[in-house]
Amino acid sequence: MGTKYIFITGGVVSGLGKGITASSLGRLLKNRGYKVINQKLDPYINVDPGTMSPYEHGEVFVTDDGAETDLDLGHYERFTDVNLTKNCSITSGKIYQNVLNKERRGDYLGKTVQVIPHITNEIKENIYSFESEDVDIVITELGGTVGDIEGLALIEAIRQVGLEVDPQDVVYIHVTLLPYISGSNELKSKPTQHSVKDLQSFGIKPDILVCRSEIEIPDDIRKKIALFCNVRPENVIPNLTANNLYEVPLLLEEQGLAKAVCKKLNLDKQEPQNEEWEKMIANIENLSGTVKVALVGKYMQLQDSYLSVAESLRHGGYANGVNVEVGFIDSETITPETVEDILGKYDGILVPGGFGSRGIQGKITAIEYARENKIPFLGICLGMQMAVVEFARHVLGIEDADSAEFNINTKNPVIHIMETQKGVTSKGGTMRLGAYPCVIKKGTLAAEIYGQEMISERHRHRFEYNNDFKERLEEAGLICSGTSPDGNLVEIVENINHPFFVAAQFHPEFKSRPDRPAPLFKALVKACVNQKT
Repeated sequence: MGTKYIFITGGVVSGLGKGITASSLGRLLKNRGYKVINQKLDPYINVDPGTMSPYEHGEVFVTDDGAETDLDLGHYERFTDVNLTKNCSITSGKIYQNVLNKERRGDYLGKTVQVIPHITNEIKENIYSFESEDVDIVITELGGTVGDIEGLALIEAIRQVGLEVDPQDVVYIHVTLLPYISGSNELKSKPTQHSVKDLQSFGIKPDILVCRSEIEIPDDIRKKIALFCNVRPENVIPNLTANNLYEVPLLLEEQGLAKAVCKKLNLDKQEPQNEEWEKMIANIENLSGTVKVALVGKYMQLQDSYLSVAESLRHGGYANGVNVEVGFIDSETITPETVEDILGKYDGILVPGGFGSRGIQGKITAIEYARENKIPFLGICLGMQMAVVEFARHVLGIEDADSAEFNINTKNPVIHIMETQKGVTSKGGTMRLGAYPCVIKKGTLAAEIYGQEMISERHRHRFEYNNDFKERLEEAGLICSGTSPDGNLVEIVENINHPFFVAAQFHPEFKSRPDRPAPLFKALVKACVNQKT
């Protein structure tokens, strides 16, 4: 079987769940025995989301190979349990950068460089790049909505793919909105009709429509959409609101999405093996009890800034048979006077990653509160660094202990710039990104949590634990329980005078799955459950 291609576009408005649709379809096809990979084409001109504000874009998801990517790749990985790569996240900025680099090298032999064919050829190269890998089906999601000016080259490129490959090797899926008008008690199909008309004007005829709706879609509306949009009635797929995000694949299975795709792509293995996913959903639906975890961050205007962290906390709940209620707490609101009122009602405290000095004191105060009151605590990246700063200040009595990120002149930089980057002041290209190995010290809490000596976790940071303070910190009880194989880089610290106080330099949330939660999140939730009983 040659490589099959699925393209998912969106219309009417953004935020309809193209990413969840792409992720769900990936899971359904994987459950039929196919090797699937998901890819995102984003129209913005940034080379990647790494320098974009979380308020603009939500979290930056990091792959094993160190690519800073769109948050939808997190959905893809959580649903399909496939570790993605830099080739799975392509932006218009990256495409133009590659084309301009080729032009400067003379690769185009003096030709006038144009959107067609040079930009579109570069896009197609990234789409076809998986043909050399062990992949049966490539699911490519286009960011934005049809008609956005910055996305036109992407639309043109996927149109060309439809002409270049066998017709039975490509399927176009268009995700649209059916708005409900409460005054007249009816769903409106006109926005979908116009969106499909726009897509057709660019030369793409959608094979399947996934229609987002808050209520059931009557058969007469489905038939009307099919007639006006030139698709078969059985290929108008309702996408209703689910009780749980991970229920969406099963709902789309019931509505026939995977069946329609298999038929169009002439796939032999059409019978789904969804039993394990169904068991997971049954477990989620039968959770009993609730634990409350405070997520103390600094980008609270957009909760998608901590999407993977919040999802990982919920995964930890699934493994412990409880619901996890995540409290999104703005660290700027936390002071010594307010901390008890804000955090006193929570069973656990998590301080996630971030950049910049805003809200840092609130994070330190939250960590101090967790340490002194024996509340289960997990620190991630910046959260780990601030746990070291807090301990140095309030246990060791080093009043000016700080991170060099926030105070370059501090005499006690317990957190400092990475050794390999000393003297570098540029904010670009200086981070430790992607998967790195970590050796866990025997007899520690980390060893109990992971149950193995060597692990691999993903990183995104440019500041590190300063080993000059290691001996003093460990003597006082904040031990280093995980390091790089050469022992130079501290990866995990834990407070041996606390029932559960652990912090990691890496981002465990990027590898957490609903049916296989990241060990640190599973252990945190377990500690919260024990705290309540």
